[in-house]
Amino acid sequence: MFSKSDTLIKVAVYEDNDSLRKSLLHLIMGTETMELSGTYPDCSTLLQNFREAKPDVVVMDIDMPGINGIEATGMIKASFPEIQILIYTVFNDKQKVFEALCAGATGYILKKSSAVQIIEAITDLFNGGSPMTGEIARMVMEFFSKQGQLSPNEYALSSREMDILKCIVKGDSYKMVADSCSISIGTVRTHISSIYRKLHVNSKSEAVIKAMKERLV
Repeated sequence: MFSKSDTLIKVAVYEDNDSLRKSLLHLIMGTETMELSGTYPDCSTLLQNFREAKPDVVVMDIDMPGINGIEATGMIKASFPEIQILIYTVFNDKQKVFEALCAGATGYILKKSSAVQIIEAITDLFNGGSPMTGEIARMVMEFFSKQGQLSPNEYALSSREMDILKCIVKGDSYKMVADSCSISIGTVRTHISSIYRKLHVNSKSEAVIKAMKERLV
């Protein structure tokens, strides 16, 4: 699946392992749907990199010298909130997942993932999805799981908005939400804007975190 008028997806890579960084470079350059905007061994010149060649999607390692990937994610979202960040790491513990999502990451994939899974995750992220491996998705839900019933709908979300919020939490793209709810993508965007306003959030990742933390879905 490739969308957004079939424009090339500009991808930046931050990875301190030379071999992995080169592998990602060749993987991205080998696709017909993506354009490499830069590869970097650390985040020391992060904001300068983005001002010069702002990417659509960032593939971000967590464990890097100096500024780590979670800190870098927060810096990116503060200055360039429209850029989507795919955390790419060997870490699979609950705390790292939580910190990455709270910092603004909208996707999370483990380094053991295949080349096809990585490309699919980048594309999904670009198209409005929130890709996560099944293992990571389960751990996120476990992290936020609490005893008791779901929280009451204190945000006056309509039944349609609740359905869409459930789809967002599952990681569905706008197109998948539209197909699931039998509405247009434009209507999906309108509902999502309303959900953001009612939940007092500014991004999909913030909406997902709030929905799971407060057990709204």
